[in-house]
Amino acid sequence: MIGLHFSEHIQSAVLFTPAFAFLQERLVGRNAFLFTDEGVLSHYRAQTDELGLPCFAMPAGEAHKTQETLFSLLGAMSAASLGRDGVLVALGGGVVGDVGGLAAALYMRGIELWQIPTTLLAQTDASVGGKTAIDFCDVKNLIGVVKQPQYTVVDTAFLHTLPPREIICGLGEMVKHAGLDGTLFDALRACDLRDLAAISRLIPANLRLKAEIVQRDPHDKGVRRTLNLGHTTAHAAELSVAGLSHGEAVLVGLWYESKLAERHMPCDVEYLEAFRALVLRALGHDLGSVDFSSGLPLSLRDKKNADGLVTLVVPVRRGETAELRLPYAEYAREIVAIGEELR
Repeated sequence: MIGLHFSEHIQSAVLFTPAFAFLQERLVGRNAFLFTDEGVLSHYRAQTDELGLPCFAMPAGEAHKTQETLFSLLGAMSAASLGRDGVLVALGGGVVGDVGGLAAALYMRGIELWQIPTTLLAQTDASVGGKTAIDFCDVKNLIGVVKQPQYTVVDTAFLHTLPPREIICGLGEMVKHAGLDGTLFDALRACDLRDLAAISRLIPANLRLKAEIVQRDPHDKGVRRTLNLGHTTAHAAELSVAGLSHGEAVLVGLWYESKLAERHMPCDVEYLEAFRALVLRALGHDLGSVDFSSGLPLSLRDKKNADGLVTLVVPVRRGETAELRLPYAEYAREIVAIGEELR
């Protein structure tokens, strides 16, 4: 178990245990509601039926992380007479966790939230820390709050139903964590990234790193900004390249922003070359075909920006990052130039 203590009244626990057995035991006598997506429900209908909970299943995918889905969920919770003492169980990947967390924060001004992550990305990153959001006005995560779950239950059995691209998606956040912690960097470099059992053994270390950072900065005002490593460029890529998943976009962002670090920051060039090699191993192909130049203006909406400058968290040496601030025109020009070098 990983325990997070934010204040006298806000605590959260990460448990490594079979998820459905946990729910069967802990939900006895509780007024609860299940939120999931149609893909997860199709794999685990028998288990979810056994829980006997009212349920709302959203269409799967980032395209449905919208106000329409959020309000449909809230309406279903109300129709089920979920009370102020109720529990919302979010069973799914990062999108379900984001939308479900926001719904739990809004419903009756806040009810208990339990996160049951089913993807590698959610198990290594998204389900811990309390960030919730929907996309709005073509901007990722524009509307959201911080809502800490009472429990996050990590059950690696869910990973065996995932297609290979979903594993790559999770590796994106694991490589990001490797950019923040030298020990994780060494462990991930030594890992067979196509061996699910080997990858799964690294999940607790990833979550401990995330939990430690979140506990130090629960409201994203300081050190937690480092968890946005690579994400400024990643969001531009994700929103402009059809079919690119969040984790794949993070890998793209990490690669490009490490190049920007070389151009603008004192850094360890040998380390950054090794870091980019790890990025490409995780992605499984080179970046020559990924053109996201049309999405670069979206970087102007990044929440880290200040004083009219695009603000990036970039890797500089083993276990160390820095913030790089560039005028948008310079940022866009250099990203395009780096992309042209690849092609």
